[in-house]
Amino acid sequence: MNDTAEFMNSEKICVIVPTYNNSGTIADVLSRIYRITQNIIVVNDGSDDDTHRILQDIGFPLTVVEYKHNRGKGYALKCGFRKALSMGFNNAVTIDSDGQHFPEDMPILINAYREHPGALIIGVRNLCEDNMPSGNTFANKFSNFWFCVQTLVKLDDTQSGYRLYPISRINASWIFTSRYEAELELLVFSAWHDIDIRQVGVRVYYPSPEERVTHFRPGYDFFRISILNTLLCMGALFYYLPKLIYKSLKC
Repeated sequence: MNDTAEFMNSEKICVIVPTYNNSGTIADVLSRIYRITQNIIVVNDGSDDDTHRILQDIGFPLTVVEYKHNRGKGYALKCGFRKALSMGFNNAVTIDSDGQHFPEDMPILINAYREHPGALIIGVRNLCEDNMPSGNTFANKFSNFWFCVQTLVKLDDTQSGYRLYPISRINASWIFTSRYEAELELLVFSAWHDIDIRQVGVRVYYPSPEERVTHFRPGYDFFRISILNTLLCMGALFYYLPKLIYKSLKC
């Protein structure tokens, strides 16, 4: 057993892989994760391709959570967190199943957690990588700005799905939204509840547009994120800012 696996076992860290119609990449991603840790939870978010069969035939033990209809990444994360907690895990690495994240970079997140126990660790992507969709770059900058407004914390990549969550400190009810924007929501609520947020650089791979499988819908998802940001700004004004003022007065 490698040092990373031993530490993950001792700190009760599992890996959660939400997936939706990524049958072309899911087996490779899981095989690479398995070389690092055997504690893998896959949430099949209503895939209607060959994902179910691939998970059945993968050839090594997995914990699989499945349901018939696609509910969105936020819902998948909530299911994954609840399953992990029920299995006794306190922390979870989340990684996308489309191959953009490198499982081999997981020790980078784990080492950051060693240095900052109890923190939420974000794997920050190089947004200047070849084939990085321009819409994603703009959406990320937009998200980073509003996250800073809502929390007074500056982050470089609030939309990265490669993270280590201290799930024993995170309430699944914080995830009100069910889709793509839930990851921003989790960050904001974590900051509001005094969870330390750290970031480390990781690699990212984006295939050419002809090969890419994406579930990001620029117009619709951007609209949903805008609504969420409006609500979070109201929350910052009426909850988080008064909380900060109260804490400063107590000191």
